Amino acid sequence: MVLLGICGSLRKGSLNRLLMGEVFAAWGGDVAEGDIRLPLLDEDLKAEQGLPPGVARLAEQIAAAAAVVLVTPEYNQSMPGTIKNALDWVSLAPGKPWLDKPVAIVSAADGRAGGARAQYALRLAMTPFRPRLLTGPEVAVAHASKEFEGGRLVSDRYRAQVAELAGRLRAEAARGPALPD
Repeated sequence: MVLLGICGSLRKGSLNRLLMGEVFAAWGGDVAEGDIRLPLLDEDLKAEQGLPPGVARLAEQIAAAAAVVLVTPEYNQSMPGTIKNALDWVSLAPGKPWLDKPVAIVSAADGRAGGARAQYALRLAMTPFRPRLLTGPEVAVAHASKEFEGGRLVSDRYRAQVAELAGRLRAEAARGPALPD
């Protein structure tokens, strides 16, 4: 079972990328990372050239994954445009890669809410795709720059939340798809 991680921060050393690494480690199996360095959504581009190769690859990764973890920073009280752009592009891909897919949302931010508002916005944006969104445990690492040392999460509380979330995500993935509608 492959866990696909999609990180809304493009920066290599971002706290959210470190958090994704913690979820990957807790998953304890095969993992892959989706690349969301995509052109801005442009339906003229799609009409002229078809789906960009990066979008097609991301849609294939989502469809093939047993589960997906979306890792979002919080920019101006919402998710970053990188994630929204990727969601919009994938919505134009053939098939329904998100349908009934187990999905968890996590975040790390320096604010006291740990990116909770970005998580809510992302949860709302995911609703039309009808994935199986995990409702908990909520992993929103607050004051995140103080919660990582040497690239690792140091708080026992957050490590326990990540472990529980990865376990629940694995259980949902093992359950398999629901009956088709």
